[in-house]
Amino acid sequence: MLRLTWVQPEDLLGHELRQAAQDGREPSAIAARWRAAGGPPAPLTAGASPVPASPYLRLLAKDLLDELADLPSSLSEHEPTDLNRIKQLCRGWPSPPTGSHRAPRATPTEARLEAAWLGRAAGCLLGKPVEKLPLDGIRRLAEVTGNWPLNTWFTARGVPAELATTYPWNRRSATTSLAENIDGMPEDDDLNYPLLNLLLLDRHGRHFTTTDVARLWLDELPAARTFTAERVAYRNLLSGIEPPRTARHRNPFREWIGALIRADAHGWTNPGDPAAAAEQAHRDASLTHTANGVYAAMFTAAAIAEAATGAHDVHHCLRTGLTVVPPASRLARAVRHAIRLAESTPDFDAVVDELHVAHRAYHWVHAIPNTALIAAALTHADGDFTGSICRAVSGGWDTDSNGATAGSIAGLLAGHPTALPDRWTTPLKNRLATSVGDFHGVGFDALAHLTHRLTHQEAHRS
Repeated sequence: MLRLTWVQPEDLLGHELRQAAQDGREPSAIAARWRAAGGPPAPLTAGASPVPASPYLRLLAKDLLDELADLPSSLSEHEPTDLNRIKQLCRGWPSPPTGSHRAPRATPTEARLEAAWLGRAAGCLLGKPVEKLPLDGIRRLAEVTGNWPLNTWFTARGVPAELATTYPWNRRSATTSLAENIDGMPEDDDLNYPLLNLLLLDRHGRHFTTTDVARLWLDELPAARTFTAERVAYRNLLSGIEPPRTARHRNPFREWIGALIRADAHGWTNPGDPAAAAEQAHRDASLTHTANGVYAAMFTAAAIAEAATGAHDVHHCLRTGLTVVPPASRLARAVRHAIRLAESTPDFDAVVDELHVAHRAYHWVHAIPNTALIAAALTHADGDFTGSICRAVSGGWDTDSNGATAGSIAGLLAGHPTALPDRWTTPLKNRLATSVGDFHGVGFDALAHLTHRLTHQEAHRS
């Protein structure tokens, strides 16, 4: 029997109980009713096979999900999702560029954009084989092959069988992302979403709506290529639920990392205009996410918009990213803490250890710990490309997504494909696999050309 994960109410309820406890609601009474009925007490763990629920338990799970959604949150004042309320809280919200058109000097060159695409791909690919592994496993697999501190691709060569059994490579990625297996960039959702957003901007321009994003997904994104919040929102769309309710209805993953990995194109095409990048990211993210899940996308888009000009260092870019995040939110506090930690601690392993203690309550795909880790990696590496992607991946959690975002920002700052070490770019073979649109097999140089054209196009429309 085919049974998709991340959509059945009995699978979602454990995640929603955890989400409620984190976002200021009091779920204990509902949790007690679920346990008394025989429901599993915790969310389904990664890799576990879901067990079909009885009809009664499934109906109860639906009712309890809706009851949880109606609980008041003590954090709502500091963590709104509405854009106007976010702006009211962000006293340092960035001003738009002066004049009606962007200055030509702000437009990134095709070479800079190609470096960003390559950086995103290389960082993603580096993290793919160790996705879902615990921190200790990542460290031991790299150490035994002489690759710690992490400095190049993971390899299975020289890994003892016992260690490989204890910490198995990601089964979907090992055949395409270990050093001995890389042959171009394999398909990954971290690259699919930037492609979708190029289509979005090409068809609708910068003033697209969240409904435009939804229609594009239904037209161009295979449902089986969606995960967590995106899969739930996709299901909600097919059930006739309209945005932005698609992000809230029985969607316990709405503060996870999915919106963050869609943010790059909004930053790339708004060089020097972090406010516009953040607003675009907000409209995109609102299809699937709320609060901190949305802030992570806005933070990333704004930081990338600053990096795209080539005029600022990574530290300025990260500070700019924080200007579009409500300052009392959990995400803003986590990012500030991570940056301070990275600035004051020479040993990055110690930074990571402290972040893992600080964020132990969160799922490994949650936006808060992962955004904090990305900020820490970029800060500690001072924007260096290899240092940034290796630190982001070596910190664990959502390794491929974190490597991708760190690689995008560090690639932009590097400014040119030749500024990226050959060991990261040559194995990509200027070829990307995807199931999105007509992009399968496209080269990163061609993607840079399209992104550059859209950047010019949007500047003239403004």
